This record gives sequence, structure tokens and C-alpha cells, in this order.
Amino acid sequence: MCFSPSVSFGAAAVLSVTGIAAVRVSKTVPQRILAMVPLLFAWQQLAEGFVWLSLLRPAWAQAHHIAVYVFLVFAQMVWPVYMPVCALFYEQSRPRRALIGITLAAGVALAAYIGVSLYIHPPLAFAEKHHIRYELGFALSRKWYYGVLYFIPAVFSLLLSSQKTLRILGGLFLLSYLFTRLLFYFYVISVWCFFGALISILIFVFLSRSNAKNKVNGNSGAYRK
Repeated sequence: MCFSPSVSFGAAAVLSVTGIAAVRVSKTVPQRILAMVPLLFAWQQLAEGFVWLSLLRPAWAQAHHIAVYVFLVFAQMVWPVYMPVCALFYEQSRPRRALIGITLAAGVALAAYIGVSLYIHPPLAFAEKHHIRYELGFALSRKWYYGVLYFIPAVFSLLLSSQKTLRILGGLFLLSYLFTRLLFYFYVISVWCFFGALISILIFVFLSRSNAKNKVNGNSGAYRK
């Protein structure tokens, strides 16, 4: 996240409340899995709050490496796996399920590679101009196509969904990335994750409206578009 520790911790608090509310309004397994997204973002923002503290306050320096690793595990490893899982649980179309399954396999492979790479090549984090810049030590992270490999499972899996809600989320994630890439090039990992966290708040709105509409129509709407 950008700006300060208080903003990261504040975002974590808001996302926690939103995630709990989203889980409570969920009626089906696919909805509950999707409702967990704000809660996962809450943990990610909480970790970055501690990254901030470790960079700005000597008393927290010992927590630096753990906080950085926890944040990057969420940012680089969790989302390429979790997003395709969300899409897969919602999907009924066999052709789409097959395509989303491919993105999930790609996400699992990428997450495994990143996990090993983070262990072999410890990442670095620096506070600059009210932002945090993360430097990944493995060679693939410096290739132009690394972002493509990440986007296929983390974002494209949502765009493949027949569910309008997931396609909207995927589109918003994509637009926020392009915006971040243009304006915060050196801080993409941190800033884009913050925008993603804010976007995830919409999940509560989508689930609430969907279930209210389905209640009126007299069905559970587990897979309604």
C-alpha cells in the first residue's frame, strides 16, 4: 500500500468488516469462496502495515523480513491460485470450466515457482516517496512477460467467467493495473494490491444485491449471472 502504516492498517480494518459482512450474506459455497476475497486482502494489507512499521521505526526492524514475505506470498502467490478457484466454483459451462482450469493449473505452477524463488532469492523492500518499492530477486520477475504469466490466472480467469459479477471484477482489476502501471511504475506491486483491495469491497455489494434479488424471485441463485 502507499502513503503510510495507518492507511494500510485502516484498509485492513475496513476490509475485515466488509469481508465478514460478505461471508454472512453468502448463501452458497461459491459465494462464500468469493466472499473470502476481502478478508484475504485484509490480511495482505495488515502485513504491509507491518512492512511500513519495520521500515520507518527501528523498534519494528526485526519484523521486516517476515512482514515482507507474508505480503508477497499474498500478492504473488495467493491470487494466481485463488482467483481461478473462485471462477471455477461459479462456472457451469464445460468449455469455460476447461479454460479456467487451465488458468488454475498455470496459477499453481507460477505460485510454486515464485515460492521457491522467494526462498532462494530474498526480496527487498524500500520506503520511497510515500510508497513501498519491492524488488524481487529472481530473474523471471524482471522479464516483460512476467506480468502476462501472472495475469493469465489472477485476472484473465475472471474475464473468462460466464458470471457478470466476476467479469466486472476482472475488468476493474485490469483497469486498475493499467492505471497503476502508468502512474506508479516502480511501486506496482504495492499500489495495485491496494487498488485491488478497494475493488474487492464491491463483492459485498454484489452478493447482497444478488441474494436480495434471488429472494424476491424465490430461488438461491447460486449460479445466476
